[in-house]
Amino acid sequence: MKRRDRKDDGIMDGSKSNTIGNNKKKKKKKKKNIQRLGGTALSLEAFANAKSTNQHHNPAFKKKQREFYKNAKYVSKYRKSLKQHTSQQNDASSSAKPAQDENETEDGGEMNISLKKKKKKQSLEELYEKKHEEEERARRERDAIFLAKKEEREKAEAQRKELRSKMFKKTRHGQPVMKYRIEHLLQTIQGSSKKPS
Repeated sequence: MKRRDRKDDGIMDGSKSNTIGNNKKKKKKKKKNIQRLGGTALSLEAFANAKSTNQHHNPAFKKKQREFYKNAKYVSKYRKSLKQHTSQQNDASSSAKPAQDENETEDGGEMNISLKKKKKKQSLEELYEKKHEEEERARRERDAIFLAKKEEREKAEAQRKELRSKMFKKTRHGQPVMKYRIEHLLQTIQGSSKKPS
């Protein structure tokens, strides 16, 4: 057999093409891995921006927003009612005054403006005081109800403790004292017989 020379067969050329083919295979494999893992990694800025823009459903945020708009509506209604109230008072006060001469001096006009401002201030103070008194009265009533309920709870708890201590009493030999248990049964029977009638 003849010995062949590798250069003659073209194995050298094949090895170059083989390495190029391996590189292509590696690139394809890398690309598939990247796709499998969800694409290339995000930059830090892109990650931060993606986290900050939250477009998901958030019920707590929606509730706060709804409450905010509700409060804003109440405030605007309150301001409108105050405005109407002050305008009604101004109309009533202007209709009650007799018509004044047009020859008033500027000082007199400024004096009327200051008087109006004082009246507005007084009426607002009166409104505030009335509202404050109503709130104070309501608070006192709530406190009284709360204290009454607390006393009832404490009384009921004391009765339960007393009944429990009686029910758990034992004789010297460790037997339960039947006197208190029979009294309790008698009371429950009497209570149940009183309810229907």
